[in-house]
Amino acid sequence: MIHTQTPHKHRCFLYNKELMPYVDALQWQRSLLKERINNPDLEDVLILLEHPPVYTLGQGANPEFLKFDLDKSEYNVHRVERGGEVTYHCPGQLVGYPILNLQRYRQDLHWYLRQLEEVLIRVLANYGLQGERIPGFTGVWLEGRKVAAIGIKVSRWVTMHGFALNVCPDMTGFNRIVPCGITDKPVGSLAEWIPGIISLEVRSCIAQSFSEVFGVELIDSYYE
Repeated sequence: MIHTQTPHKHRCFLYNKELMPYVDALQWQRSLLKERINNPDLEDVLILLEHPPVYTLGQGANPEFLKFDLDKSEYNVHRVERGGEVTYHCPGQLVGYPILNLQRYRQDLHWYLRQLEEVLIRVLANYGLQGERIPGFTGVWLEGRKVAAIGIKVSRWVTMHGFALNVCPDMTGFNRIVPCGITDKPVGSLAEWIPGIISLEVRSCIAQSFSEVFGVELIDSYYE
């Protein structure tokens, strides 16, 4: 009889947070990133949370995609180090921030983006929905509507920022921007296909899909 050895799974700490101000989450990510650049042996992290209403722009984002005056904005707006254009976060949208050392997986940013898309496509499949990629774009679409945005930053092969899945947000906030700089493809949320869905029930599904796609063992963790 031939015994096959089960591949070793990397441990990944899972932090389930509820509502957290964007700047607090950004500072937390930067701290985790710095620690892991200094000590690559530290475990990977996945943060799942929601943000109060906020707009963020990638480092090279075009401010023309904002439909309001940035200098006189009543909304919180942050330009950050991720790639991508402007996006909107608010309650009802689940945000995932993986802090992964890609040297444990594959040192390939395109591969990493496709893996994040695969996580979300599997989440949709769990609800009987067929998520799709569109060549030339990053993110996940449902019947032509973009339900998940992705924007990352990688330093020394350690990742930060991540993905945002529209579960049941107030979509009016998207009307004030050109989401992700895409003028001809509307955004959508899972609530349009699954009335009554709430973020809480999707969290465990994201965690399960993430664990499968990246082959990690998630460890429930707590951060005050």
